[in-house]
Amino acid sequence: MSFVVDTDTCSAYIKGHALVYSRFVQYGGRLYMSTVTLGELALWASLAKAPRKRRNEVRDLLNIVTHLEATVDVAWRFGEVQADLMDRGLQAPDLDLLIAATALVHGYTVVSHNTADFQNVPGLTVVDWLVP
Repeated sequence: MSFVVDTDTCSAYIKGHALVYSRFVQYGGRLYMSTVTLGELALWASLAKAPRKRRNEVRDLLNIVTHLEATVDVAWRFGEVQADLMDRGLQAPDLDLLIAATALVHGYTVVSHNTADFQNVPGLTVVDWLVP
């Protein structure tokens, strides 16, 4: 099983959250992040009180979490998922749907503490590593 880690999970790892750290060790080599997550981490680092330190931590994270580019297939899946939600009168944040689409295209599980943002996406498996 492989995983697309959301921004909240990556920031928890960087901040030293013990449970998240143990999962990163357990699933090493099977961890991925979307372009959306990388962009959100870049913003998080840029706004930090010590931006250079945070940017270096994000760069270090890229040594253990593989970046998955936003592809044409991801864009199409995003559109399909968004249309499905709209047809059912549901909503989810666009950036989270891009993360979901990335995971769906690759057949991976999303790891996020914000599980509610992903709960209505058909075929998507979501887990939360911030809780035991």
